[in-house]
Amino acid sequence: MRASRMLTTALVFAAASPVALWAQEHGGEGGSGGGLFDINVGLSLWTLFVFAGLVFILGKFAWGPILAAVEARENAIQGAIDEAAKRNAEAAKLLEEHRQQLADARRQASEFMAEGKSAGERVRKEIEEKARIEGQAIVDRARQEIQRERDAALDMMRKESVELAMAAASHLIHQNLDQSKDRQLVERFISDMDGSEGAQA
Repeated sequence: MRASRMLTTALVFAAASPVALWAQEHGGEGGSGGGLFDINVGLSLWTLFVFAGLVFILGKFAWGPILAAVEARENAIQGAIDEAAKRNAEAAKLLEEHRQQLADARRQASEFMAEGKSAGERVRKEIEEKARIEGQAIVDRARQEIQRERDAALDMMRKESVELAMAAASHLIHQNLDQSKDRQLVERFISDMDGSEGAQA
């Protein structure tokens, strides 16, 4: 772009040289020579020639590498900007993924807490139910044991009562009774008494 500007400037000077030449020729005819604004055509032509050569040399050997370096620098800056934009987009994507993972972790933690609470409540109910069943079983066994002990005690008392009654009857009558018949009679009598007491209770 700069080379085209310099070339345009050189063309402007080249286009202006015939005008300057014409002005000098007509100025010389006017008879005033050597004025402040007089143009020396030969010097102007040599100046334009040297300037054009300089523009050509600079355009061929200096401006090309300079423009190439500037363009390379511009491309590098644009590449860095594009890379930064790409990295920014990737960072935004990673940030969004991180937010989603954090939200998922919080949701899973809430679910785990709810499941743990539910499992704890279920275990507590199972333990309470098991304790209640075991307690009821212990109470039932205790009742059965008490009933067996009571029945054994009653049976023992009944046998002792029969023995006492027979002993008392023997002493009263002063003779030996038929123990098998008398035992059956007394046992039947005590059983009837137990039955009547149970009916009254």
